[in-house]
Amino acid sequence: MASIVAVIASTHHPFYYRASTATGEDRPPFADEWTRKILAFRETLTRARPDVLVMVGSDHFHQLWLDNMPQFLVGKAPFYDANWYNEEREFGLPRMLLKGQEDLSGHVLRAGLDAGFDLAFSNELRIDHSITCPIITLRPEADLPIVPIYTNIFAPPLPQPKRFVQLGQSIRDIVESWPSHLRVAVIGTGHLSLELGGPRQFGPHGPDPEFDQRAVEWIANGDLDECLREVTLDSLHSPGNATHGFMDFMLMMGVAGAGVKADYVDTLDLFHTMEAYFTWYPNGAPT
Repeated sequence: MASIVAVIASTHHPFYYRASTATGEDRPPFADEWTRKILAFRETLTRARPDVLVMVGSDHFHQLWLDNMPQFLVGKAPFYDANWYNEEREFGLPRMLLKGQEDLSGHVLRAGLDAGFDLAFSNELRIDHSITCPIITLRPEADLPIVPIYTNIFAPPLPQPKRFVQLGQSIRDIVESWPSHLRVAVIGTGHLSLELGGPRQFGPHGPDPEFDQRAVEWIANGDLDECLREVTLDSLHSPGNATHGFMDFMLMMGVAGAGVKADYVDTLDLFHTMEAYFTWYPNGAPT
């Protein structure tokens, strides 16, 4: 059976690529510290020596829109184009072609349906920065096949937070039941408090530092019970109008397991948002 060699959760700031590659007067003052943190974070995946990446993210109204918005979707294509034009224009993200792992995609879809999740699928999925940004930060060679899983965190009605956790728990069981010798890393990206287009969008830190601190503690300690007690669809409006992306972090807590502390935790207070990086090694830290 396949083995999960790393579970990784991170934010997916689309400005990192441009900030980290800028030079001279164009290089922002925070770029060096950000790059140091990312290089250390990247090593947590490199050490695990994965063969396949299961990537959990959320489409930013690029391919999925109000005329067709699945709650959970699995990509099952041989290749995935990325990024979208506005991401290239605004953030300088490169165009990418990512190889798919069709056999694992099919296994996730079939086993997910059998486990009670009415998963949608796409054979023509195009990927956006929620998945390409963690590839850029964690595996810039983009040389490993992926299984993309998209969640709906944008268009109400949204799934309840507990459903994200349940899906995470199922993803772990499903991947570990895949009849393969390959080593799998499950990587999911969400965010902490976030405001888009509102009065708290740009400031010296995220819109709700208190929520960010509690959220980092929940994730780092694997405190799913406390997290589920405090986080609801209604409560997520208070830390910022786009904070529902935190449910993708909750999904990753489900993959890692309740009560399981992260092996690696780091954060960066980056003007308008708190960046956060977590890694778990289900079979023990690699040597």
